[in-house]
Amino acid sequence: MNDIKVGLLGFGTIGAGVAKLLLANAEHIKGKLGTNLVLKRIADLDITTDRGVAVPEGVLTTRADDVLTDPEISVVIELIGGYEPAKSFVLKAIENGKHVVTANKALLALHGQEIFAAAARKNVEVLFEASVGGGIPVLSAIRGNMAANNFSTVFGILNGTCNYILTKMTEEGADFAPALKKAQELGYAEADPTFDIEGVDTAHKLSLLLSLCFGTRVTFSDIYCEGVSSLTATDISFAKEFGYRIKLLAIGKLDEGRIEARVHPTMIPQNSPLSDVNGAFNAIRFTGDFIGPVMFYGRGAGMDATASAVIGDVMDIGRNLLAGIGRRTAPLGYLDESMRTLTIKPMAEIVSKYYLRFSAVDQPGALAKIAGALGDAGISIESMIQTGRSTGDAVPVVIMTHEAGEGAVQKALAVIDASDIVTEKTHLIRIEESLD
Repeated sequence: MNDIKVGLLGFGTIGAGVAKLLLANAEHIKGKLGTNLVLKRIADLDITTDRGVAVPEGVLTTRADDVLTDPEISVVIELIGGYEPAKSFVLKAIENGKHVVTANKALLALHGQEIFAAAARKNVEVLFEASVGGGIPVLSAIRGNMAANNFSTVFGILNGTCNYILTKMTEEGADFAPALKKAQELGYAEADPTFDIEGVDTAHKLSLLLSLCFGTRVTFSDIYCEGVSSLTATDISFAKEFGYRIKLLAIGKLDEGRIEARVHPTMIPQNSPLSDVNGAFNAIRFTGDFIGPVMFYGRGAGMDATASAVIGDVMDIGRNLLAGIGRRTAPLGYLDESMRTLTIKPMAEIVSKYYLRFSAVDQPGALAKIAGALGDAGISIESMIQTGRSTGDAVPVVIMTHEAGEGAVQKALAVIDASDIVTEKTHLIRIEESLD
């Protein structure tokens, strides 16, 4: 068969990694695929900056149409990021009958339904392994070897920036701001880290995981999202005392036909495998009805790991082309007519254990009033610590609750925070005891 020609949109860090991998491992790839993957065109607005990879003359262009309209290019790799012009370029590639590989989780989390429908009409593939977990082959496993399972839960540590920050806070007792600064110095965090530290990036990825696992369309706006910027070294220290570690956790649960879909800082037991996922690494843990609990672990970001996943997708499409097949697998693993309509459980109905840290005024009766407000809302206390670590006129009081409804907890905290018995808003962290 003739060579398979590939076009690349975006020549930033990940794009450079893709070009490097295609060129460095060309013979290795040919030995597995049976033909050459040829990088015919790379389109980027900046084609003069040295990316550290020498591409053949004539490959670079500033015109996206040189990729999108070239009849010889069978596969378009989109690595621009963001929503536009990435969305328009992807739709144009599909309209021109080209298969698409992307790492753009934000685009798919918001516009995936439109893109997947367009691909179905043109009988082309849209693959996006690199969009969740970087180099971890988790999406292909859901669509492939684990496809026969009904999944009940999915938990994920999906953002290396947040995980690095929380690891540094846990191991060194650092506060959030210096830990974030260190992450930026090492290149783990962007100059504007908002999407990472506020949980947005994790929620984008969770939307794709939930759609794949539960066979229903979940968008970013469906997911409750809370970041890590309000966490303190004090919270990390108390978590240790109670036998937990704090992670920014993506949580998906199928519960009687409804889905829990949430991203927030979460205390998990120190003996949980996910608690040992440190630094910039990612992990995803599933429970299937036949396979049971399964965990994937590895580098969730970075030039080389992400490039590995991108080229894996391109090779999958290449095998289809060699076999004369168009769209072999639906992007979300389910046939379009088999997709279900499941509702998202409101956060007020979530049931969890809670860590509550109050800055209580240092006077008699304050603790009784806090306990009374919780009791009035039907929330029972499992354990409590009142320390001498006062801050000004306030004393930290930490309460661990038994399982309680989110709505009841928020109602009680609204009463407490509006009273004169605390000096600042209560710190709340949800607890997940079981990750199966």
